[in-house]
Amino acid sequence: MSWIGFLVVLALAIVYMYMKRAGQVSSKDAEEYLKNGAIIVDVRNPHEFESGHLMRAQNMPLDRIEMLASSMLRDKNKPLLLHCSSGVRSSMAKKKLEALGYKNVFNLGSYDRAGKIITGR
Repeated sequence: MSWIGFLVVLALAIVYMYMKRAGQVSSKDAEEYLKNGAIIVDVRNPHEFESGHLMRAQNMPLDRIEMLASSMLRDKNKPLLLHCSSGVRSSMAKKKLEALGYKNVFNLGSYDRAGKIITGR
């Protein structure tokens, strides 16, 4: 592989990693929200949730989040930390909740990243 090809691949990898993290709350901020009672919301489907989930997480699947939010998340000012398998559905859920008037909604990203932040590893 030529140097130019290598540099193009490297640049694409960096852009991909940046885009994947774009819109996600920082680990430090997420830890602070957790200390102050943030609610952890897992937006994966019930089968994914039942196969393993984070302690304290509430399951609110993306396709039902608007319906469930009104009964499960009454305080629209309470910090909400969302996650899913990869961070894509939690990003979509964040937009839906913000449209419903929730003020402090944050995307933790993937299940793995959320687990590391929540457990402090």
